[in-house]
Amino acid sequence: MYGFYFGGYGLYLLFSLPALILGFWAQMKVQSAFNRFSRVRTFTGVTGAEVARRILDSNGLQDVKVEQVSGFLSDHYDPRTKTLRLSQDVFRSNSVAAAGIAAHESGHAIQHSQGYAPLQFRTTIVPTVQIGSWLGPIIFIAGLMFLGTTVAWVGLGLFALTAIFSLVTLPVEFDASRRAKAILSTSGMLYNSEMEGVNRVLDAAALTYVAAAVQAVSTVLYYLFLLGGRRRD
Repeated sequence: MYGFYFGGYGLYLLFSLPALILGFWAQMKVQSAFNRFSRVRTFTGVTGAEVARRILDSNGLQDVKVEQVSGFLSDHYDPRTKTLRLSQDVFRSNSVAAAGIAAHESGHAIQHSQGYAPLQFRTTIVPTVQIGSWLGPIIFIAGLMFLGTTVAWVGLGLFALTAIFSLVTLPVEFDASRRAKAILSTSGMLYNSEMEGVNRVLDAAALTYVAAAVQAVSTVLYYLFLLGGRRRD
């Protein structure tokens, strides 16, 4: 039995391999799209930082700071401090890719200011998800192997929050991209001919969130399968 739980790598791959392949493909598409359109300069010459600042100011968000951070595509909006952080490749660049990413992150700031429900819910469960993502599997295995199925269910419940977080992230990210595309296409910062690059970059990025959700859900299903096997023993 112990060998089944810890040695069934083939079974685990059966659940996780599709998500891993999707995740790899999504990352390849993101890097390909970003590398391509980071070399395409905008006709207006606006940088990512300028795009973000203009969008924020035009939506009455002068209190949101725009900062540069290190890392590759480490761009994010922090609702706790009302800070939009852009990676160096986006902050200083006047490329089509940078404009799209900066507009997307600005979309999150607009969501925050408008009380967008999925973003509020995601922000609320972040602390619990951070605990559940690493503690849940430990409790699950301990319960499955030594402490009983009740404890295993507790561990599964904690880890399941990771899947919920990933699923809630999908509408948050899709909506931010929708806002970014709409703003860039009507603001005059980009020409219509440049929107293809924006769409390619943001659509590729969206796939990474889909892959993360599939991975989290497939892991929950794998844990459920193990619990089902334990009940039949």
